[in-house]
Amino acid sequence: MNTNIESNPLLDRLPKHLKQFIKPQDYSDYTPINQAVWRYVMRKNVDYLSKVAHRSYLEGLKKTGIEIDNIPSMYGMNRILTEIGWAAVAVDGFIPPNAFMEFQAYNVLVIASDIRQLEHIEYTPAPDIIHEGAGHAPIIANPEYAEYLRRFGEIGCKAISSDKDYQMYEAIRLLSIVKEAEDTPQATIDVAEKAVEDLQNNMGELSEMAQIRNLHWWTVEYGLIGTVENPKIYGAGLLSSIGESAHCMTDQVEKFPYDITAAQKSFDITKLQPQLYVTPNFAYLNLVLEEFANKMALRTGGLSGIEKLVNSNALGTIELSTGLQISGVFTNVIEHEGKPIYIQTTGKTALASREKELVGHGTATHAEGFGSPIGKLKGINIAIEDMSPKDLNAYSITESNSVKLEFEGDITVEGEIITGSRNLQGAIILIRFKNCTVTHGETILFQPEWGIYDMAVGKKVVSAFSGPADVNSFDLITHMPSSTTIKAKHTAERDDLEVLYQTVRIIRESKDIYASLAPILHKLKKDHPKDWLLAVEIAELLKNRNETQLLDEVLNHLEDLKQKRPEIAHLISGGLDLIFRPIITL
Repeated sequence: MNTNIESNPLLDRLPKHLKQFIKPQDYSDYTPINQAVWRYVMRKNVDYLSKVAHRSYLEGLKKTGIEIDNIPSMYGMNRILTEIGWAAVAVDGFIPPNAFMEFQAYNVLVIASDIRQLEHIEYTPAPDIIHEGAGHAPIIANPEYAEYLRRFGEIGCKAISSDKDYQMYEAIRLLSIVKEAEDTPQATIDVAEKAVEDLQNNMGELSEMAQIRNLHWWTVEYGLIGTVENPKIYGAGLLSSIGESAHCMTDQVEKFPYDITAAQKSFDITKLQPQLYVTPNFAYLNLVLEEFANKMALRTGGLSGIEKLVNSNALGTIELSTGLQISGVFTNVIEHEGKPIYIQTTGKTALASREKELVGHGTATHAEGFGSPIGKLKGINIAIEDMSPKDLNAYSITESNSVKLEFEGDITVEGEIITGSRNLQGAIILIRFKNCTVTHGETILFQPEWGIYDMAVGKKVVSAFSGPADVNSFDLITHMPSSTTIKAKHTAERDDLEVLYQTVRIIRESKDIYASLAPILHKLKKDHPKDWLLAVEIAELLKNRNETQLLDEVLNHLEDLKQKRPEIAHLISGGLDLIFRPIITL
């Protein structure tokens, strides 16, 4: 099976810092048991979801190349997704929220290529190919929803995080891994669950990222569409969980009309959701997203935007009214009468305009940080950026002049102007000084011994957002996850069972009506008495062959299993229901 990821032109557009999360999908890693798990879930889903999912679900399965009988390959999905303007990549479990959303902004679907174990066939907290491939992929075939997903990614990746957001990401990633891994001691799971619970109870004021993740959860992952009285499913978390897709339609789950208040409603990834939100249509999702975006620092800027960046302690960008963009780790802002009058970054900083780094103003030039006044000059109604050449001459703001600029809020810049930089509209965005001293009252912010001083020009901060303006300005290839997914263990018993699953799979696919199933069934009962899914698959073949005597033996075995393992009785019944009642096919 071809495992190349170079099968969709959209992937070539991805920046390097996103490509670091991509891993090859080794299709040979999928075992016969994995394939049987996929097939069982998909048969159940298509049968049930055809009644309760949005109409785009079944149509989307066809358009995205998702098959019932086989786990999808990235190569095949990308070839088909190209036709609807999307691509898919494989990743290892959860990736940071900003990166996940940025992939969406590039019309790329992120798919955790691992698949849940048979023991977790109904639900796993870990992202897997059932959730991503069979959950997310079908709905993006709906153009209106696909645009919402892209737009959400475009806005969401600019949301400003807090320190606790990244702690939560790491804690949830670890919990999903240990809960999905086989034979994890309960004590280990308890510790991981407590870490997530402690963070959930102590997040403080929700950051922009926390709020937009809530919106993502209640729409993209767990969204319902239609009316509160008669909702349909479109969220990937529901579409991929044979347990929760049924549970969510009961009166045990409270339904609310979707609106912006969902941004304040946090979720617990380890439990069934006690409430869900219903959007009237996909277009309404974009209205709520825009309503939320209008409150983000991305669009409001100002003092609060800079303060969010300072509190995040992470790489971010502010944009001034001249279009100058300053990217770095913001560590301080001086304010006066509720407005920022001086900003400061620490460490590598880059200056840009229109998302393109200004020549000579990369991190090599500003390796130790960047500081600049913001606002208007004291007692002068016209801002520097709005001054005509005549005005600039009048205030001696020209090359080779020594000048003392006194800003509102008691910030003073005094030095000799070397040169200035202008934007495409001709407005000054940067002034370079030598022999420069910058003060705030009695406090020295910059002194001549430190070298050349670059002063940003802008009367206000119009935007503040996460990440750099120009992704090429910084080395963003830094992803070092605290944990990696744990593969299923290879044991002699497991390998023996895999052979039996593979044998049955070959018989079904080859339509070999003469191959005897009796030896397989007897070996299964003798050596693997707890396994139920293969017995269900054998029953399906026997029913199709009309081999009633051996079929009765299988059914008796499964009935016995239901008594001995009541926790899986409903799964056995569900599988048999598909066999003895016609199921919907794609």
